[in-house]
Amino acid sequence: MSKPEQEFRGIPIVQSGAKYTTDAGFSAIKNGVKQRRGNEPAPRGNKPLWLRAKMPSGKGFSSTRNIVHEHRLSTVCEESMCPNIGECWNAGTATIMVMGSVCTRACRFCAVDTGNPKGWLDPEEPLNTGKAVQLMGLKYVVITSVDRDDLADGGAAHYAACVREIKNLNPETAVEALTPDFNGVEAHVECVVDSGLEVFAQNVETVERLTHPVRDPRASYRQTIDVLAHAKKFRPDVLTKTSLMLGLGEKDNEVVKTMDDLRAAGVDILTLGQYLRPTPNHLPVERFVTPDEFDALRNEGLEKGFVEVVAGPMVRSSYRAEQVLEKNNVGLAAV
Repeated sequence: MSKPEQEFRGIPIVQSGAKYTTDAGFSAIKNGVKQRRGNEPAPRGNKPLWLRAKMPSGKGFSSTRNIVHEHRLSTVCEESMCPNIGECWNAGTATIMVMGSVCTRACRFCAVDTGNPKGWLDPEEPLNTGKAVQLMGLKYVVITSVDRDDLADGGAAHYAACVREIKNLNPETAVEALTPDFNGVEAHVECVVDSGLEVFAQNVETVERLTHPVRDPRASYRQTIDVLAHAKKFRPDVLTKTSLMLGLGEKDNEVVKTMDDLRAAGVDILTLGQYLRPTPNHLPVERFVTPDEFDALRNEGLEKGFVEVVAGPMVRSSYRAEQVLEKNNVGLAAV
């Protein structure tokens, strides 16, 4: 079958990079980046031993998946093909992705679908999110979202409503918000920061030199840092957090320079992980960073004054987020 949408046992399957129509009636690109001639195939051979994750399974995994799907929620765990999904879901934790699973941007590292939702939002999502957190019994939850440049406020009001509903039904649950950049509009940043959360995060993703082509042209290194700086200035009691992927061609001195820029903006928490290419349509991996190199960068960051630097090959921005303040590299071998 030559069509992009094939079928398996009667269920449509959309090929990575192909356009399809969502259940809400708008078009999107599967996994965010279109198929193009000349896309470099994924390299043959095995990944290093330190990059092997267990296949997701187990009672906790099944329970969390059922709750997420029953309440029509998206998770970055599934949408971005996170390799830690089994570990985290078996621990009863998940990073919930609000405002749908289709992003208006097309970053070349990200496997989330891209398109124009044309203002679509699920009005029941804030309540469903709060109920799901309640059912999972979470003491710490990360709420993230796609970019929604189609909305006048970038989705800030809806995002804040989700946080408030979580707090309303789960007053003891700590909330981390991993947000879009809201195009740098300070009022929209303030709307989310003031919603009752404990941690505000916006990912810088890579060093300044590689921001483009790694990130969508509408994102920028300076804009992300300015958003983080304003969030800290607006609510000094809220922790600020960001994440860097390594292995995209950055140099060590560029990572250190990024740390300096982040500390100047008052950022409290930094995570460092290995970039893994989600599909052949995405940017290739330039190199695999060793565990020892991650250890060295963690120590460098701690010396610069970060409250915590979570660093390791399998680390993602929300990895074991509830353990960050234990200051032990979330239990990874390097302490």
